[in-house]
Amino acid sequence: MATHLKNLSSYSADGLSATGMNFGIVVAEWNEKVTGALLEGAISALTDLGCPEHQVMIIRVPGTYELPLAAQWLANDKKPDAVICLGCVIQGETRHFDFICDATANGIMELNLKFNIPFIFGVLTPDTLEQAMDRAGGKHGNKGIEAAVTAVKMVTLKNSLK
Repeated sequence: MATHLKNLSSYSADGLSATGMNFGIVVAEWNEKVTGALLEGAISALTDLGCPEHQVMIIRVPGTYELPLAAQWLANDKKPDAVICLGCVIQGETRHFDFICDATANGIMELNLKFNIPFIFGVLTPDTLEQAMDRAGGKHGNKGIEAAVTAVKMVTLKNSLK
């Protein structure tokens, strides 16, 4: 496994700033212990990079499948610089996992192209709750932090191309 015992959430803030940027975060309530930790990580990273918390709009949805539609609504109504989508789908005994993950990934990807702003895929797809917790503030870091840093980097990139 490529992430074995590695914390992947470390980043250098050198030259990276979220000052003046507005973000939306859409977070799934399902697996709330995990998604709540992802949300905390994302907010912490954004504020550490200079984005005041009042410039971060948070929307909660029932599950991961609902992330793309709520992200679209947020983009339409609030015009953020980027939208971070946070969820967690844990592999089960049925194909439900495959359908939810595929639909969500495709939905978020399509939003990037439709709106021409970054929609960040911060969805965990682990086999177990333990693996999810390892990636939501555990031994592998916090993917919420990584999603927030990615959002800032993508907005910065877009702004540099103008």
